[in-house]
Amino acid sequence: MCGLCGTLGREDHWTTDGHTAADTAARRRERYRRIAQANRILGLSRLRLEDFQGASYVLSSATGKQEMVSDLGALWRQADALSGARLDPLDPDLLERLQQGMPA
Repeated sequence: MCGLCGTLGREDHWTTDGHTAADTAARRRERYRRIAQANRILGLSRLRLEDFQGASYVLSSATGKQEMVSDLGALWRQADALSGARLDPLDPDLLERLQQGMPA
């Protein structure tokens, strides 16, 4: 998919709400915080999430495959497809490890 397709038809997701247009810096910080948290979980499957122009995301595998992800709601479905394994970000054991500050 070309990079432009990742930004067309984008709708706001509930994770992006809560900041006004004037609060761009806070919105950007929160976006990068969410990416860092997601990467702690995605790293278990050798995947990595990156920002794409503040509008969408790029999900990459260790083998170089990449997928555009429109929002965090679509992330886990794409991660499952790209890794070939089921990732459960709500797994109680995983959440416990994350709360204790241990590597995921």
